[in-house]
Amino acid sequence: MLTTVLTVIYIVVCFALIASVLLQSGRSAGLGTIAGGAQTLFGRRKGLDDKLSLATTILAVIFMLFTIVLLILG
Repeated sequence: MLTTVLTVIYIVVCFALIASVLLQSGRSAGLGTIAGGAQTLFGRRKGLDDKLSLATTILAVIFMLFTIVLLILG
């Protein structure tokens, strides 16, 4: 029963991690134009990317912990 619950949570974390990675803009986004770089630097996009980066880091750590726990319990 515990393994089933942990597996369901693990799958949710997997999808959330995939979504957070795909929603981030690339590192080279907007480098070709001056307006794009300034907009990324001073606009709202930078704050959103920072939050998505933090969420990705947290989800990756949770993903690794769940992987180890499920390996031990399995």
